[in-house]
Amino acid sequence: MATSTSDVAYPTVPDDCLLLEEGVPVPVRREVYDNGRIFDISHKYVPDMPSFGVEDGLGEFLWLGLSMKNGSLVNVSMMKFSVHSGTHVDAPGHVFDHFYDAGFDVDTLDLEVLNGPALVVDVPRDKNITAEVMQALNIPRGARRVLFRTSNTDRNDLKLMWKKEFDTSYVGFMKDGAKWLVENTDIKLVGLDYLNVAAWDEGVPTHHVFLERREIILVEVLKLDGVLAGLYSVHCLPLRLLGSDGSPARCILIK
Repeated sequence: MATSTSDVAYPTVPDDCLLLEEGVPVPVRREVYDNGRIFDISHKYVPDMPSFGVEDGLGEFLWLGLSMKNGSLVNVSMMKFSVHSGTHVDAPGHVFDHFYDAGFDVDTLDLEVLNGPALVVDVPRDKNITAEVMQALNIPRGARRVLFRTSNTDRNDLKLMWKKEFDTSYVGFMKDGAKWLVENTDIKLVGLDYLNVAAWDEGVPTHHVFLERREIILVEVLKLDGVLAGLYSVHCLPLRLLGSDGSPARCILIK
């Protein structure tokens, strides 16, 4: 029985893969699926991706603990890196020790908040998200999930997530912008396109504003290049890491 590419887990070789001279298929890595309907907004984990506060990138984080080339029956990869690396979510215990001790970890985050209708908005370029900027964005009441696309994504001289060094010039929320969002909108999920939703100068105070009531989930390091402003369905699934203040997450948008 013939199958189309939408019926199989992997693309078929003739239609979607290149062939090596030896006839071995090469997988195609995609960012957009289903004829432009599904966008993968998670960053690939690579050694040269930026990591918070360091100059030399994430580093080697993945290795073969068991290798078939060395005689094992299977390949088994091992990994080790901060849970706040790459596309990830923050739990309240990330910035509040009493929440950490009480067990408010990533396993307590609400999947209903992490999945559902979402608005992608364009922030005026080169501007941190202040109360004034938030007010000017005119985000409608009732919008519960908002992803903020900033100059972190698409200014050619920045492309911050494609630079090895952590760059403190990124755009993020200022404390007053976070406070305005909490007090004047219905937003419960905040996503941004760099390693921190908060601007460098007000990182911890801004996180405090967002997470002190345990009502908002923060998603950081979203890959929003090629994604137009508008309404989508977001699906973001962190790992169930008991006791962890954050977790890597696979996030997608569906038109």
